[in-house]
Amino acid sequence: MQADFVTLPPDLTPWKMFLHADVVVQAVMAGLALASIATWTVLVAKTWELSRIGRGLRAAGAVLAQAGHLPEAADNPHLDQGVAQALVQAALLELRQSAGLADKAGIKERLALRLERIELACVRHLRTGTGLLATVGATAPFVGLFGTVWGIMNSFIGIARANTTTLAVVAPGIAEALLATALGLVAAIPAVVIYNHFTRRLGGLKGSLGDLSAGVQQLVSRDLDRRESPKAGIAAVAGH
Repeated sequence: MQADFVTLPPDLTPWKMFLHADVVVQAVMAGLALASIATWTVLVAKTWELSRIGRGLRAAGAVLAQAGHLPEAADNPHLDQGVAQALVQAALLELRQSAGLADKAGIKERLALRLERIELACVRHLRTGTGLLATVGATAPFVGLFGTVWGIMNSFIGIARANTTTLAVVAPGIAEALLATALGLVAAIPAVVIYNHFTRRLGGLKGSLGDLSAGVQQLVSRDLDRRESPKAGIAAVAGH
């Protein structure tokens, strides 16, 4: 007796319900399935990307903390790729373009602006893909609900045409409609959880990126202050 409630009839399996559903409900289900696949694809791709970038930022930060001069840090292999290389090269470029200028405060201000633009560009790149997660998490339940409403509406139309109120007539259509809502939740819940996870990860990486930028500015400031003449200091660093 109990097994009768657990075992679905052959025509009420999820796949059969999808095949028997209205074309609009089928389109909704297919779209939600694609959204779910995209969510898990973003999870795998972004996890690998953020882990790689995080390791690079930590290694580059350790190099900058131990370096005594900017050219010395630039020669380290941990600073020859990615955003770390962009920050160091931007610092060297600013020093070369500022050669002959004695205003150290102006040099540091222009350098800070350069590094800030690089940081913002890197953060924008890191956020790539998270917008999809937010969209899926926010819209998937409503898309599934639309499919459910459309399916139930068709079920009531079927009842009117059959001129009967027998539950067996309307049950398959209602089940197909409710499957759309279930797929909406299946797509939305992981998307929201994964989005929140990446938001926390991006916050940590943004802090590491800020520390890396501060490390570059500290090396430049130290190199400029170490020299007796600001011009000599700029020439020595920019000559690298």
